[in-house]
Parts: sequence; C-alpha cells; structure tokens
Amino acid sequence: MSWIQSALYFADFPANGPVNLLLNRTQMTTRFFKAKSDFVTEPVSETGLKGIWNRLYEADEPQIILSPYGGRISEIGESEIPYPHRDRYIYEIQHLVYWDKEGIDVANKNINWMRRFYRYMAPYVSKSPRAAYINYRDLDLGQSRNGTATYSQARAWGVKYFNKNFKKLVQVKSKFDPDNFFRNEQSIPTVPA
Repeated sequence: MSWIQSALYFADFPANGPVNLLLNRTQMTTRFFKAKSDFVTEPVSETGLKGIWNRLYEADEPQIILSPYGGRISEIGESEIPYPHRDRYIYEIQHLVYWDKEGIDVANKNINWMRRFYRYMAPYVSKSPRAAYINYRDLDLGQSRNGTATYSQARAWGVKYFNKNFKKLVQVKSKFDPDNFFRNEQSIPTVPA
C-alpha cells in the first residue's frame, strides 16, 4: 500500500477515488474512539493473555495494535533523541475502543471500559514510569488549561511520554519558546531561565 493509498484509507475515502475527494474536507461518517497506550518489557503471561481476551468480549468494538520493538530501533540510545522508548521494550500496545452512536451514556460506557482495561494491564506493562506513546495522546494522564502547566504538573504526562528526556525537553523549549507560544493540553512547559 502506498503512502497516498494509506492516507486515503485512514481518511475513510476510497483508495482510488477522484482527487476532489481529497479536497472535500467534510467528514463522511461520525465515529468516536478512546485510545490509550502501553509499553511491554516482559512477555505477558498466559493468565494475562486470557484476561485480555475475556475483557475484549466486554466491549462492542475493541482493538489492540501491537507494534514490535527491538532490532535497529534499540541501537539508538534512550537520550540521543527525545523519543526514549528503545531497547528495553519488547513492543508497544495501542488499546482502542470505537463507537458510532452519539450520546453521553454510550461515550461513558466505552470510555469507562477503556479505563478498566488500562487498569487491568498495569501488571503486564512498563513501570516507574508506566510509559506511553506521545502520538496516542492520552488526556487521562493529566492535562493543563491552555497549555499552561507548571513543570511539576506537566511531569505527570511528560515522564511517561519522554522518560528522562522530559527535563531536557523543558530546557530546550524554555530556551527557544520562552513565551510558550507552541502549546496544547499536554505540551512541554517552559521554566524561567
């Protein structure tokens, strides 16, 4: 599958549809989801796998994506680039649950299922910190109002996404964006010089 085909597939367009579909920015369907992520450092036990399987039957449309690690990715040191999740991880997991119906009850049912599933996974995933993948931003890890978190507030999610690299990222951001122009609910904070 080419990059263009992938983009079209994930954008919910037919892969060989006309170019004007790309220019039409209206959403074709309404779809909701909740996602969380984890990193695994040791193989999940048979008991753990059975528990995962049983819990997947509780949700209407759950999904788990396992991304293997190792090989060349582990040759880059944890502190060489901001992304720290390298040699000590076997794979990364993205946990998802989807739903199509609008309404607070349906949303709460699915979000609560995801949170229970995430709690179940705690013994089987990384610890101190429980690592998370930045591109699957998880506001349950903590968030600030308008990207104005203090260092200690942002540490709640920053260490999970960046481990020991969080401190260095704060220093870099403070130097190059001292006014905190680039910010979101889980952005790297700035600190006074």
